[in-house]
Amino acid sequence: MWLAFESSCDESALALVSEKGEVHGEWLHTQIEKHAEYGGVVPDLAVGEHLNNFIPLLGHAMSEFDLPSIVTRIAVTRGPGLVGCLGMGIAFAKSLGLIWNVPVFGVNHLRGHAFSVFMQEISDGQLPWGKVLPHLGLLVSGGNTLLFELNEKREIKVIAETVDDAAGEALDKGAKLLGIPYPGGAKMETVAQDGKPTAYEFPRAFPEKKELKFSFSGLKTSLLYKIKSWSDEEIYRAKPDLCASFQQAVVDQLVRKARHVIDKGEFKSFGLSGGVANNELLRYEFTKLCEDKSLQFLAAHKKHTGDNAAMIGFAAFADSGVLANNVDQSLSFDPSLRLV
Repeated sequence: MWLAFESSCDESALALVSEKGEVHGEWLHTQIEKHAEYGGVVPDLAVGEHLNNFIPLLGHAMSEFDLPSIVTRIAVTRGPGLVGCLGMGIAFAKSLGLIWNVPVFGVNHLRGHAFSVFMQEISDGQLPWGKVLPHLGLLVSGGNTLLFELNEKREIKVIAETVDDAAGEALDKGAKLLGIPYPGGAKMETVAQDGKPTAYEFPRAFPEKKELKFSFSGLKTSLLYKIKSWSDEEIYRAKPDLCASFQQAVVDQLVRKARHVIDKGEFKSFGLSGGVANNELLRYEFTKLCEDKSLQFLAAHKKHTGDNAAMIGFAAFADSGVLANNVDQSLSFDPSLRLV
C-alpha cells in the first residue's frame, strides 16, 4: 500500500492507495475558514495548521487501518507549492518512513493533477493507456493554467500556459473586486447562475491560433475599469450579470485554445483537472467540445479536483515500475517545480 501526503498549500491530506491504484481511504482537513477573513491563503498560518492537523489525520487513518503493517511505500508532494507547507508534509512523510522502515518518494504536485483524470479508468490495477494516449490535458487551478500533451511513453510536454494570472486566480480576483468573499471563484459561479453571460463584453486574450498561450490579467483589469465609477448599489444590481459574463470570458479562452490544439493534433482523449475543473460551465463546454471532436472526455472526480492526497498516491502508483524519464522521485522539495 501507498500512504500519500499532500500539503502544498492550505489542505492537509492523507490517502491510502493500493498497489492496484485503488483509493482505500482519504483524510483531509481544509483551512478555508481560517484564511477566509484574510481574503486568501496566509503562508505562516497554513504552516501552523499543517503542524496541528497531520497528527490527528494520521490518528484517524490508523483507527481504520493497521498502517505500519500494510504501508510499503510513502508518497509525498515535493512541489510546487508554498515552501513551509511543502516542508511540513515532507517532514511527516520522512519521519514515518524512518519509523516504519519504508521508502519515501517525492511526487510532482502538478503531475498528480494531470494523472487524476485517469483515477476512474483503473481496472484491476491496469490503466488503459492504449485507449487514452496520446492525451491532451488542461490543468486549471488558482495557481496554474497549463495545456499539455501526454504521449505514449507517458512523457509530458507543455503546449500552452498562462503568461500572467492563472484562470483560477483571475476568477478569485474578479470576485474580490465585486465584493465576493474568499474563496471567490467558487462563489462567483453560484452568483453567475442568475446572470446573463452576454450582458457585458470582456476580452478574450490571444485569439490567434498560432498564439499558444493564455492571459487573464487583462480580463481582471477590464472588470476593474468597468465598475470603477459605479456605486455599490449599481454593482450589487449588476453582480449576477457581471459574474456570468466574466466567468464566460475565462471559459471561452480555455475552450478556444484547447480547440486550436485539438484541431492540429491527434489525440484519443482530453482531460480536465485542477480546482477550477469543478466549475460546471467549464465541464459542460468541454463535454460539448469533446463530443464534437469525437474525443473521450476524462474529468477528475470533483473531490479530486482540489489539492488532495489520493492523486499524489495515484500518480506514484501510475509511475511505479518503469518510470517516465521526466519523473524525479526526490525527497528534496522545490516550491517552483514545473510540470516537466
